[in-house]
Amino acid sequence: MAKNSLDYNSPLLSKQADETDYGCVRKMSPFVLSATKWTLRTLIFIIFVLWAAFIFLLPSEPVHKLFVNWLIFSRGTSFGVTGSILMSHSVPVLAIAFLAIAHLIISGEDQLPEKKSSKYPRFRLWTFPLLINGPFGALADMSDQLSFRAQSLLMLDVMGSRLGAIGLVCLAFLFLPISRGSVLLRFIDIPFEHATKYHVWLGHLTMVLFTLHGLFFAIVWLMEGRLIKELLEWKDIGVANLAGVISLVGGLLMWVTSLPGVRKWNFELFFYTHQLYVVFIVFMAFHIGDFIFAMAAGPIFLFVLDRFLRFCQSRRTVNVISSRCLPCGTVEMVLSKPQNLRYNALSFIFLQVRELSWLQWHPFSVSSSPLDGNNHIAVLIKVLGKWTGRLRESITNVDAPEDLSVKPNTVVTASVEGPYGHEVPYHLMYENLILVAGGIGLSPFLAILSDILHRVREGKPCRPRNVLIVWAVKKSNELPLLSTVDMETICPNFSDKVNINIHIFVTRESDPPLEEGYIFKPIKSSLCPFPMPSDYGMSGLVGTGNNFWSGLYVISSTLGFVILLALLNIYYINPFGVYKWWYKGLLFVVCMVASVVIFGGIVVGFWHMWEKQSSLKDNSNNIKVDKIAENGNVASKDPSRDNLAKLTDVRYGSRPDFKDIFELMSEKWGHVDVGVIVCGPPTLQSSVAQEIRSHSLTRQSYHPIFHFHSHSFDL
Repeated sequence: MAKNSLDYNSPLLSKQADETDYGCVRKMSPFVLSATKWTLRTLIFIIFVLWAAFIFLLPSEPVHKLFVNWLIFSRGTSFGVTGSILMSHSVPVLAIAFLAIAHLIISGEDQLPEKKSSKYPRFRLWTFPLLINGPFGALADMSDQLSFRAQSLLMLDVMGSRLGAIGLVCLAFLFLPISRGSVLLRFIDIPFEHATKYHVWLGHLTMVLFTLHGLFFAIVWLMEGRLIKELLEWKDIGVANLAGVISLVGGLLMWVTSLPGVRKWNFELFFYTHQLYVVFIVFMAFHIGDFIFAMAAGPIFLFVLDRFLRFCQSRRTVNVISSRCLPCGTVEMVLSKPQNLRYNALSFIFLQVRELSWLQWHPFSVSSSPLDGNNHIAVLIKVLGKWTGRLRESITNVDAPEDLSVKPNTVVTASVEGPYGHEVPYHLMYENLILVAGGIGLSPFLAILSDILHRVREGKPCRPRNVLIVWAVKKSNELPLLSTVDMETICPNFSDKVNINIHIFVTRESDPPLEEGYIFKPIKSSLCPFPMPSDYGMSGLVGTGNNFWSGLYVISSTLGFVILLALLNIYYINPFGVYKWWYKGLLFVVCMVASVVIFGGIVVGFWHMWEKQSSLKDNSNNIKVDKIAENGNVASKDPSRDNLAKLTDVRYGSRPDFKDIFELMSEKWGHVDVGVIVCGPPTLQSSVAQEIRSHSLTRQSYHPIFHFHSHSFDL
């Protein structure tokens, strides 16, 4: 078999995807490279531990005293107290980002983990489903001379202040998970769709703290008979209460409309109200001033960096090479991309269609492998709401021209953010895979199948040799989705090299359809492919973009922020005696945004020029066009259909019994590591996770160890 000839430590992604493999990295010996990466990881760990310890121990007397001494020592500098707080609270986050950039650049191409000396499978805590169905999971004595009323007012006042301070710390962490292309997420290899869960949990906690913060102060003012006066007060020196009220109202609107029931009832309401984060942040800066706002400025600055980069990428329209509506109503779209844009079979993109909405962006898993072609990327879109329904209508209402040389009317004008996802394609880490899908959750597994078959055919690094797909669908009209990947054409005689089995469960039909062979009938396109200029490929500014340019963008924007802040203090705030807290807070936010737009924008401009030149070079070196049009009819080939039918077992009127499935695979595969990837609704993920946990706790020594991975997200 070709298995023994593969180099497991070779790059997983195509070399042409990242030609900027820097000379200094190439020249490093393996020992120096490993030592450098270990040093960077150690520094990041030390900085994070010290920063987190400082934040949580700040209320203690020793740390608080040390912090006060630091403020006194650095008060005479040009940056003043604001700079001192920025240095202690936010600079560590930015330092970690710089070190993460260096680590990503040095790491270069993604590699399969090295084989350990032990040949036996072992547990991994991060793939063992510990928590399945659940969420994430002191005042001084009062003086005897104070009355009970005074004690109560003082206690509420102190508690309100403490809750506000804790909420500010939570706010700092709140923005880290939603920076989609953040170097921090890429460094720790947590994709955005998983990090979003932490954002949701932190969002609930932050708003609870801020709501109690405002409520406690409102109770104090009400008891003192000055509620309206305090709510409308906008102080120049001190906290501007009215700005805090406006910020809290914006936060509450975002919080209420993000609750699961409201979001499911009206996603557009959730999406549009979430844009109030601008009001929430700006008026918070008005409320607390620059030096207090500096405590949370670092993560917010990283979010601004990511948001501006996504804005630059999203302004570019993308060539829709082809689109078609499948029998089950699912839409397949094939989009143009440059050859140097990297992604893997577990990636996903955010898609905007301007004819439907200029503001809405929807996430979709890719259904194509990067080895399917250098110039395109495909997604499958199931109709689940108004936006997807209108997209299907816009595609089915246009007929394809008989002459393919004639360009049809443009159906959609698309823009793309991404690709995002895991840095390492972990589906290639296991020799044995179980892929569990629910409905359209099959989409990423089609990409995985294609990726594995391409690698086996081309002799590229690929460990999977046994693949079991368990697919649960409601109705049989979804079954032709399997025919979108022609396994026999991708890798002739693949069954001699890879053992693939597909178990399909049709839950809401008790009998198969009357038309025999329905599952494997060819899929007809409602819109044929049409050529457009190569300039309309998506941009690679975010997601798995170039590490060098991404690092230069972050570093230049950060240096620009420091320069602007220094100039502002030296030539305006200090000479003119600017003292208003809210105004200095506004200037601080303006410096953050301006540094990204000006200094970062210059880097983005050069980045775009480099990307354009690379694209022209790729086009001149490879004039061959991906044959997307041929893929639409591959299912009509009899050998392919017959082979797919042999691999597939369809059961009607039943649901998958994961206990039986895991027991069967345990007896069949023996004592090995098995990767289990689930893409589907939360109930499906919970069922699989529960069974894996139960099996792991009661397994026999000769049974496999199942490693759980989730590839679903809910935004």
